[in-house]
Amino acid sequence: MPPEELRLLVIASTYPANAGDGTPGFVRDLAAGEARHLTTVVLVPRVPGAPSAERDGALEVRRFRYFPSRWEDLAEGAILENLRRRPSRWLQVIPFLICQAIAVRRMIRRFQPHVLHVHWLLPQGVIARLVANGTPRLLTLHGGDLYALNGRLPRMLKRWALRDASAITVMNADMRQRVDELGSGSGTARVLPMGAAVADLRAAMAGVERVRGRLLFAGRLVEKKGVAVLLRALAKLDPEVPWSLEVVGDGPLRGGLEAASAPLGDRVRFRGTLDRERLAKAMAASEIIVLPSVPAASGDQDGRPVVLVEGMAAGCAIVASRLPGLDEAIVDEVNGLLVPPGDADALAVAISRLLL
Repeated sequence: MPPEELRLLVIASTYPANAGDGTPGFVRDLAAGEARHLTTVVLVPRVPGAPSAERDGALEVRRFRYFPSRWEDLAEGAILENLRRRPSRWLQVIPFLICQAIAVRRMIRRFQPHVLHVHWLLPQGVIARLVANGTPRLLTLHGGDLYALNGRLPRMLKRWALRDASAITVMNADMRQRVDELGSGSGTARVLPMGAAVADLRAAMAGVERVRGRLLFAGRLVEKKGVAVLLRALAKLDPEVPWSLEVVGDGPLRGGLEAASAPLGDRVRFRGTLDRERLAKAMAASEIIVLPSVPAASGDQDGRPVVLVEGMAAGCAIVASRLPGLDEAIVDEVNGLLVPPGDADALAVAISRLLL
């Protein structure tokens, strides 16, 4: 069968409502690439401000309802993060799971896909195996779905979701090992991290001049991103050395991080969420991209952030934590500097080396 006649159903829980809403766009970017070769439908939960159905280039996007619209916000951003921020959102979990299962089953019947591309092991991996009815399943694990939620029941669900998958992709070798330890079968998972639209990035960067001493952090303002460690490191720098930090992104820790940055004065600026073009320009103006990632208390940690690839493509120097995924893309002292996660002193030394 010619590829253009193949039908692909993409199932995910995080997907941008629009280009500038700050939601990570890697699922959308990958689906758009798939849609160049396959007839592709994306099925995701509804978020405020998003239509129930739309065309996005070659993609058909369908969004399912799962709660009264006034309170329907579980999937607006990261689900686990939303539950921690507001425990009352747990009331949305069971309706979400039921409605997602119904929506996936209905779409399989109507669209009759040849393959399901399932993003995140929990809950999509479980739901897809439950209702796939023999449709081949490609599972893509991003990091938090594997690293976090390691109680007995979640591990049982993960193991069950992995069983009989046609293919599994993960972001780094450590994740592949963990998948094998869960019992998916040795060698079934392949390391295939998310890529970046380099041509679009470089086009948006055109004509932007770098600012001496400019550092950039881009990502969700959550524990695993390590911005608190970065601020402590910056406080240790020689006050005579010129530097500034642009923090791009939003999240539940923003207020506390802004307060923590107050002693650093106007050298630190929180930009909030930026659309892709403005983020590309922010990278173009920066000399150093910092990824101070740490394992969160929940066990969650980054798989391999897309901003790492984007920063390299933008020609920025990279300073990052020595964590799985990051240490596979960066060879210390060759194409970046690696520091122990959570070590503000080591991070300060690495940044100072690049600034001087």
